Amino acid sequence: MKLSCLDFNFVEKIGKAALLTATKPNGESNTMTVSWGGAGVLWGKEVVFAFVRPERHTFEFCEEGSKMSLSFFGEERKKTLSYCGTNSGRDVDKFKECNLSYTLKDGACIFDDAEITLLLKKTYADEIKESGFFSDTPKGFYKDSGLHKMYICEVEEIIKK
Repeated sequence: MKLSCLDFNFVEKIGKAALLTATKPNGESNTMTVSWGGAGVLWGKEVVFAFVRPERHTFEFCEEGSKMSLSFFGEERKKTLSYCGTNSGRDVDKFKECNLSYTLKDGACIFDDAEITLLLKKTYADEIKESGFFSDTPKGFYKDSGLHKMYICEVEEIIKK
């Protein structure tokens, strides 16, 4: 399945929230809610652009591993998305607290009840730099914490339930 075959507007769906889950080489995973991102074609591959602040616990998982997943859920998981966006994996076991059952497939975390999961392979990463801002708009998002790191990830597979 290709990104163009998704039966929803990616921009609208990511803006409402999804779970970005990164997995270390040892299989340990951490998840966080994201509502920023993008998708497109780069270097002849379908890719997803994910952004993670260095302060987030998931950041170390993104840095250590090469596999991630982006999972979209139905309305019944709205509280899960909220919880995973406001609680740190340093302090709580989000998988247990939210009853998130999953399997690992090719080194990526696949949630059993996600409607759609994109299996991702990290291809490129770089830090967002303030010197790259061409307007003041982005500065408002960085008053109290560090700038995001952008991960460009190749879409290896799309799993639809």
